[in-house]
Amino acid sequence: MPKSEPPQNLPARILNDAEMIKACYERDFSRIFKIVKRAGLYPALIARRCDLTPSRVGEVIQGQRIIKDMAVVERVADRLRIPGHMLGLMRRDWEEGAKVPAGAVLLTPPEPAMGSDLADDLWLATSGEDLADSEFTATLIESQLPQRYKSANYFGARQPLATVNHDAKTIARLLDTANGPVRRRLLHVGSQTAEFLGWLYQDLGDFTEAAYWSDRSMEWAQEAADHHMQSYLLFRKSHQAAAQGSPARAVGLAQAAQYVPNRTPQLSALAALQEATGHALQGDPQATLTKFDEAHELASQKYEADPEAIVDTSYCTPTYVEIQRANCWIDLGDPSRAIRLFEEEIAALPQVFRNDRSVYLARLARAYAKAGEPEPCAEAAGKALAIVAQTGSARTLAELSAVARAVPPRQKVPAIAAFTERLQIVRDRLTT
Repeated sequence: MPKSEPPQNLPARILNDAEMIKACYERDFSRIFKIVKRAGLYPALIARRCDLTPSRVGEVIQGQRIIKDMAVVERVADRLRIPGHMLGLMRRDWEEGAKVPAGAVLLTPPEPAMGSDLADDLWLATSGEDLADSEFTATLIESQLPQRYKSANYFGARQPLATVNHDAKTIARLLDTANGPVRRRLLHVGSQTAEFLGWLYQDLGDFTEAAYWSDRSMEWAQEAADHHMQSYLLFRKSHQAAAQGSPARAVGLAQAAQYVPNRTPQLSALAALQEATGHALQGDPQATLTKFDEAHELASQKYEADPEAIVDTSYCTPTYVEIQRANCWIDLGDPSRAIRLFEEEIAALPQVFRNDRSVYLARLARAYAKAGEPEPCAEAAGKALAIVAQTGSARTLAELSAVARAVPPRQKVPAIAAFTERLQIVRDRLTT
């Protein structure tokens, strides 16, 4: 490892540059390093500053590696003196008293140091003037969420992460002093935003942050007496438990979601299918299929949408239920049935759900592996891998890793060998 160079502030013109602001917002370190190079920090110097090897820096610049590990992101921010908020990070220790570039402050507000007056100049969320506009702020954040959902579904969770993080922290600050109807409005929108942030972190494999924001969302939903959101959050926490290999907890949380009053048919369907997933992980086929049948029936019901509901569950259709059932058929030992369901349902999946498509393609590949069909396994896995290389979804990477483990050594034909080699390359790039 090269010896690190002492940190030195970047010129204000670099930090104020619109291209730099956008690159930091997207955490595009290839562009960041190219821009920094214009300030005189060539790749070898960047490597020394950031405790990286020159070859790794070169691969990042060429787009062959993606910096995703938070420890590396924070180290680059500290060693290149990029203010934390530009990269969606907390305020860095070295920023005390530092002037934040005016253009960059719009991305994510800095965390003010204890006793610092800097926030009075740069972040006015706690001022009386801003509190008068709290309802407008909540409405603006809520209106932008549908586009954030589409962005995450298509481009991956990393793309909207910094912005949604900013929105959630904005609402948290406003709630420090808000009262009355404005507070209730902030609680509703804050719960929705925090839930989405928890999903983004889960998709990126950070279950600690996912749990934190899911818990924050639940706290706000409970204060707002929002039963609809409370039921949905119990479903989401059950989903997190299943993803972490805790089937008993997944079943318990899904059942708790079904005890919450005033549920819509779609909410009940989501909770039922999540309970079914937990039963499948426990190896209980009868309980699994019973709950999936219940979920399918509920998802098929027509109902009048509640205009007060702040979370959209319209995606819970019979197709969605069946694609979840297909995954459980693999765990229940019937991969051929899973293959038929996956092939049918993936074909019907809307194009915007590209991130989810990669997950389902990976599961289809695992079903083919379990069925002893290596060639179609490699084809489906390759399609999923092409998507995850762009979205960075940890969910899909975990599924693809399971595919690689599921193929018996005797079935590792050239196509499978090529897939496992490419999988390792993508995994290395995304975890750098």
